[in-house]
Amino acid sequence: MPASPVLETLETERLILRRRRADDAAVYRQLWTERDPRVPAHRRVDADGRPTVADIGAAILREEPGLVLLAVVRKDSGDVIGYCGLIAREGGSPAEPELAYELLRAAQGVGYATEAARAVVAWADAAGYDRLQADVWDWNVDSRRVLRKLGFRETDQAGAESEHGRSLVTVRER
Repeated sequence: MPASPVLETLETERLILRRRRADDAAVYRQLWTERDPRVPAHRRVDADGRPTVADIGAAILREEPGLVLLAVVRKDSGDVIGYCGLIAREGGSPAEPELAYELLRAAQGVGYATEAARAVVAWADAAGYDRLQADVWDWNVDSRRVLRKLGFRETDQAGAESEHGRSLVTVRER
C-alpha cells in the first residue's frame, strides 16, 4: 500500500481535476437535486432542504489531503461539472480505496466520466494501489459501462440494498 498518497491535480485532454473548493458547493448541491429517485433518501436532498450549499461548503473545508474527491472542470469553459476521485471505502482496507464519480446531467453522455475516472485510475496505478473498488447501483447502466471500460469487473458481493435496487461491488486489479 502506498504511504499516505495525496491526490491533488490531474489533467486530461478536456478536463482538469483539482481539489474541491467551498465556492464549488452550489454545483455539488445541484448534483444532490439531480439524483435519480432510486438513490437512497440519505443521498438526496431531504424535506428540510438539507444538505444546503452552506452545509456542503463547510464539509469541503473540513476535507484533509489524501484520498479525496476532485472537482471535474472543463478546460474550455472553466466550469465545474462534477467530481471524481478516490475515497476510503467504509469498513474496507485503506489499501483498496473506492473510485467515486458523479457529473451533472448536462455533462453526461460525452465521455467526461470515463475520461476523469481513467485519469484517477492511472494515478492510483502510479501511486502503487493494486486494487480499487467501486459500488454501482444495478440499475445504473451508464456507470456500469464506464467501470467496465476502466477494467472493473462485477463481483458476487452486494453492497447496500434499497427498495429501488441493490448496489454491486466492482473491483479492478492492476
